[in-house]
Amino acid sequence: MKKAKEFNFSKARRVTPGETAAFKKAIETTFHIKRPSRGRPPKGLDKYRDVHIRLHPKALEWAHTQARHRGIGYQTFINEVLLQRAHIAPMPHK
Repeated sequence: MKKAKEFNFSKARRVTPGETAAFKKAIETTFHIKRPSRGRPPKGLDKYRDVHIRLHPKALEWAHTQARHRGIGYQTFINEVLLQRAHIAPMPHK
């Protein structure tokens, strides 16, 4: 295959949920690691509150870039930065 964009998807099939579960189990068994859960982080004892804030576009772009480098969501990153600045230990995410 020359380029990924040139892949012919007409004969490709979707992976079933059972296959996905088998893949995850095989990765965990082979590498002895627990794969992180996806989606919303667990709320636990500290409940998150929905807020609306206005941020400068450059600040938001910086947060997006930093979060992408760390492999987390930009809102999680902003929350961690604010908690560190307030000298409150951020909650560990899985």
